[in-house]
Amino acid sequence: MGCCNSTAVKRDWKPLEQRSCTDVPWLIVFALFCIGMVCICVFPIATGAASRLISGYDSYGNTCGKNNSKIEGVPLSGRDMRENKYVFFLDPCNLDLINRKIKSIALCVSKCPAAELMTLSDVKQFALQNGSHLCSYDIPPTRYTSHPDTSTKCPKLPVPPSKSVPLLHRCVPVDIGCYAEFAETFIKFVGDNSVLRRVIAGVLASKEIIMGLCVLALVLSLIMMVVIRYISKVLVWILTVLVVIGSIGGTGVLWWLYADHRKALDKDGLSVFGKEVASDNVTALLVYAIVATVFTVVLLLVMFFMRKRVALTISLFHVAGKVFVDLPLLALQPFWTFICLMLFWIYWITVLLALGTSGTPVKNNSTGVVEYQMAGPLQYLVWYHAVGLIWINEFILAFQQMTIAGAVVTYYFTRNKSQLPATPILSSMARTVRYHLGTLAKGSFIITLVKIPRLILMYIHSQLKGKENACARCMLKACICCLWCLEKCLAYLNQNAYTATAINSTSFCTSARDAFLILVENALRVAAINTVGDFVLFLGKVLIVSCTAFAGVLALNYQRDYTVWVLPLFIVCLFAFLVAHCFLSVFENVVDVLFLCFAVDSKYNDGSPGHEYYMDKALMEFVENSKKMGFYKPTDGDGREMKPMARGGTSA
Repeated sequence: MGCCNSTAVKRDWKPLEQRSCTDVPWLIVFALFCIGMVCICVFPIATGAASRLISGYDSYGNTCGKNNSKIEGVPLSGRDMRENKYVFFLDPCNLDLINRKIKSIALCVSKCPAAELMTLSDVKQFALQNGSHLCSYDIPPTRYTSHPDTSTKCPKLPVPPSKSVPLLHRCVPVDIGCYAEFAETFIKFVGDNSVLRRVIAGVLASKEIIMGLCVLALVLSLIMMVVIRYISKVLVWILTVLVVIGSIGGTGVLWWLYADHRKALDKDGLSVFGKEVASDNVTALLVYAIVATVFTVVLLLVMFFMRKRVALTISLFHVAGKVFVDLPLLALQPFWTFICLMLFWIYWITVLLALGTSGTPVKNNSTGVVEYQMAGPLQYLVWYHAVGLIWINEFILAFQQMTIAGAVVTYYFTRNKSQLPATPILSSMARTVRYHLGTLAKGSFIITLVKIPRLILMYIHSQLKGKENACARCMLKACICCLWCLEKCLAYLNQNAYTATAINSTSFCTSARDAFLILVENALRVAAINTVGDFVLFLGKVLIVSCTAFAGVLALNYQRDYTVWVLPLFIVCLFAFLVAHCFLSVFENVVDVLFLCFAVDSKYNDGSPGHEYYMDKALMEFVENSKKMGFYKPTDGDGREMKPMARGGTSA
């Protein structure tokens, strides 16, 4: 299971030809952990908590729709609720926003009110006619209008009508005004409380346009992944020109301002205080101008020495566009991953809610209601469940990365593209499931180990906000920032490790080591791809959002039934950015995989007979041009012998 205990097994490095199971012990650990997650799910079912969650329960520990046992110290518990199947809240607007729950007393009733009840007489009449008591159990319906505790034990008037179909056996009012008031306060439209209603009305009136624009954003993202290979060169040169002009122009402006302020300072007529202010401004401008000059010189030197590496980024973008044309199912990876994540999140939240109703019923002396609390070792089930959320979530994302890496590796190292598998994506999924789930479990666990302390520190920082001193606050933020940077670096290394595993079928640590060495050997190329490439993709996202927003303005211009466009346009732009980010992130993953394949290919092949390159013509042209210019040199001895990419064990 460790990183340093592999046994040496020498073999030739032959991509896609040798397959073996990797990191099997970690697969066993992950399987046992998932079994523990299933046991946590079974626990609330076995203890009746799941039944309480689904059927609902009142504030006195009675599960609606069942005959209940007596709870010591709670006189209104142990009632037969087989006829009362629905939960009714006396004041559904009594919200505890901090703890995210309803503070109102809950009762089990036989029927939810279908019409508005204005007075206690109406509540009494409803109880006598339908047998559904909306006041506390210790108040008979005949005393609803005369009992002294009706203000606390009867529903808040007027009682709103409930929906015809209760939600999870809960009486849900048709229109809850307090939620709208809370939303209005949250959005803070000061001075015009009708703005929120008009905005919502605008969204409802333009829902067809919003849906159409969302589809447009989806189509534009798909088109962008294909055509970006044709416009990447233009975007890169535009970026280069803008950076050069901006840096030189900004530096020149700072020096001009410094000279102008220095000239004004030498003139007479300023007061003592004015001269001090002017002197401070001159000093600040001089510092800014010097820093800007140094930054501009360094930037221009870096761009000069990296100008040939930028050509590699353009070539990789060109090949990545061809990959999406030949492997169109790659574009569907965000959909499958999103569906898997959503199903897992729904399962996780459901189990968490069930755990919240598990444990021993305890009376809260301050409120008089029953709460369920887990004591002893059972209280750690929630923490285990929380770790499972992070680990399995990272595992699903890692599965997507391995699937993409496997498909792209198959595409790259297949000389005759007509001999590609019928469905490279499905073939990659099958290989991942058969051989490399242990590697994914190990890689995702490493990310989990870094993410958990960062989340704990973020929670501590939020709880101590306003209480800690400045030094403690600064140290917390510094630790959070360092862990975030470490997490991003490990995520990038993990992605390349998965690619190395897809190429050579080696264990996680062996693949991570080999990928790291190759990245170090090509550090300047990596820097060019991660800077220029990321910025080009960012421009692609901006282009998609801008086109969608422009189309939205044109479409909404023909809708004159409302006056506020802010929310419809915001929804459309947000969805467009999220869609563009998902698809172009897949494009970015493909580029990273192609780069590692290119680095391995150029390291172990030189184009001679028997050692022909696997790379595409666009990358071949880059290599030939680099050789002519003297920028390309083999990085591994004579570059002619196919050597094992990894000298460690191929299985854990």
